[in-house]
Amino acid sequence: MDELRALISKHAGPDLTTSIPGVLVSRTTVAGPPAPSMTGTILAFVAQGRKRIALGERVYDYRAGQYLVASIDMPITGNYVDISPSEPALGLGLVLDPEMVAEMLLTGDFPKPAGTPEGLAVSDASPELVDAVTRLARLLDRPGDARALAPLVKREILWRVMTGEQGAVVRQLGVRDSNLSHIARAVRWIRENYAESFKVENVARIAGMSESAFYRNFQAVTAMSPIQFQKQIRLQEARLLLATTRDVTGVSHRVGYDSPSQFSREYRRQFGAPPSQDAKLTLRHAL
Repeated sequence: MDELRALISKHAGPDLTTSIPGVLVSRTTVAGPPAPSMTGTILAFVAQGRKRIALGERVYDYRAGQYLVASIDMPITGNYVDISPSEPALGLGLVLDPEMVAEMLLTGDFPKPAGTPEGLAVSDASPELVDAVTRLARLLDRPGDARALAPLVKREILWRVMTGEQGAVVRQLGVRDSNLSHIARAVRWIRENYAESFKVENVARIAGMSESAFYRNFQAVTAMSPIQFQKQIRLQEARLLLATTRDVTGVSHRVGYDSPSQFSREYRRQFGAPPSQDAKLTLRHAL
């Protein structure tokens, strides 16, 4: 872990990307208030620090030596806790590739999941997984080796996770006609049309599922109903817009609210402050 921390600190830059495609590193020195973001489909390994995120009514708290895996791109609110410039949060992420997951499924005899797994999960990392993540980080210092070896180490990391405690969460990514693939189709539609009102039965049709099966599986994967999911996207988009404008009414209409007062109530419930006040705090923190 000491070597991994040193490598992440060395290669963490202003953005998360590295010289190895699909490998991200981060170094965060200030906890800051909880902020909205999207998970992406990712394996996120914590080398130092602790992070707390909320997805719907679920709260995930993960720390050094643990990893979070997200099999679908979902709206979360989160922040690091108990960190400082002298003890920053350090993490390494690996973007999950559905095609690679599908290939790996052909190499092992994996059990079928009992029901639809959650789309987000946290687990302790095994010593073998920590070792593989560290070897992947070492390749950041060896670009010549990385071209040949990084794909192999990525596959090993994926194998460790797919055969581990949260394997079902990742394995569903590689099944073309899984419940996750149907829910992912609906999630993309909601994200692209978040300002539009919709009927659940119509989105279920887009997903290719019956309304009852869609509603049940959507909640299992995202921890939210489709309408709650849309509200999360709307409020996240509103918070981003309010960082550049004080027109609360205009922003509320832009993200799909007919009533500015309802927007303000839901915004305050989500972020702990009225839209105009929270926007000032967010901007001040960014500066």
